[in-house]
Amino acid sequence: MALDGTGWHPAAWREPGARPRDLFTAGYWAGLVAEAERGLLDFVTFEDGLGPQSSHPTEPDERTDQIRGRLDAVLIAARVAPLTRHIGLVPTVVATHTEPFHISKAIATLDYVSTGRAGLRVRVTARPDEAAHFGRRTFPSLRVEDRDPPAGRALTAELLDEAADHIEVVRRLWDSWEDDAEIRDVATGRFVDRDKLHYIDFEGRYFSVRGPSITPRPPQGQPVVSALAHGSEPYRLVGRSADIGYVTPRDTDHARAVVAEVRAAQAAAGRSEEPLHLFGDLVVFLDDDPAAAKDRKARLDGLAGHVYTSDAEVFTGTPGQLADRLLDLRRAGLSGFRLRPGVIGHDLEQITRRLAPELRRRGAFRSAYEADTLRGLLGLARPANRYSPELSASLEQGAPPSV
Repeated sequence: MALDGTGWHPAAWREPGARPRDLFTAGYWAGLVAEAERGLLDFVTFEDGLGPQSSHPTEPDERTDQIRGRLDAVLIAARVAPLTRHIGLVPTVVATHTEPFHISKAIATLDYVSTGRAGLRVRVTARPDEAAHFGRRTFPSLRVEDRDPPAGRALTAELLDEAADHIEVVRRLWDSWEDDAEIRDVATGRFVDRDKLHYIDFEGRYFSVRGPSITPRPPQGQPVVSALAHGSEPYRLVGRSADIGYVTPRDTDHARAVVAEVRAAQAAAGRSEEPLHLFGDLVVFLDDDPAAAKDRKARLDGLAGHVYTSDAEVFTGTPGQLADRLLDLRRAGLSGFRLRPGVIGHDLEQITRRLAPELRRRGAFRSAYEADTLRGLLGLARPANRYSPELSASLEQGAPPSV
């Protein structure tokens, strides 16, 4: 489940039950995540950014009829973590302007607070107004149509290369404490074994980070890393660095082509033997009557002043029809799906109380949580620490790492 404000439609906040006055309260978010957990979902993602939301993809706007402002995604996840038991919590972080050292300890802390249910969604930005908040770099003003020419592609590639380095630094910092580095021996007065804390000594084009982290290795060892990808350059980032990639196929044939391209990128990065989940993203408007779902979206479009479209497929219909759609797309090789409720106040419960039971009846969804960590829910083993003597010895002998 992808959570953003009152829903993904820009007029969702005007719907009955949207609760816009509660949007900046902890209770609002706790209630949404609790409902998602009642539906036995794997995890929720929390959207975030470094500038006010905008109807333009590359610059701010002056609209006052849409939600503007949001709470920090990592802090929301940390707040709701003690109130939940099973569901994964995956905040969004903008790697372009956020130091990997800060992110590593924030997500490691979230993993401790949630007892092993933390993840991370990495995104990049080239918006000049967001860069201006930090004053360390500038970006040219690019329109949407400027993204495909060589200059736009080169900037995208650079930002994604930087994101790959960001993820690598974060992962090394998570490993910079061995699992048994903390001794906590009151009798001898030794709290930590200093030999089991490691300098990561990362030197790259974008970052120079020595380490170690200030936070011990997280309960999962490596919290789950994810990224949204729409094209070849982002597919390479997913193939190179992520545990989960969110993709936006238009239809089954396109889904099959996207899966093939990401798998090729994964192989090119030398990760063919590692698990990598690909989740299809869909924006959903669900009702018992397909006409009602279509009419509801049309009414919201009227309030917004334009027909709502998205980077992902926009689905209107019944939970049963959505189940048909998901199972059809799954045959193209997708691992699962990340659903974006058009109106959270309505469509969240349609997903948890109607869609999930429908999929369960078809043998395509769980009837109970089967693991206590997010990696466990996703079938991902807890990875060995790259700095542990055992793994270092196996690498010296030419054995592949167990990650």
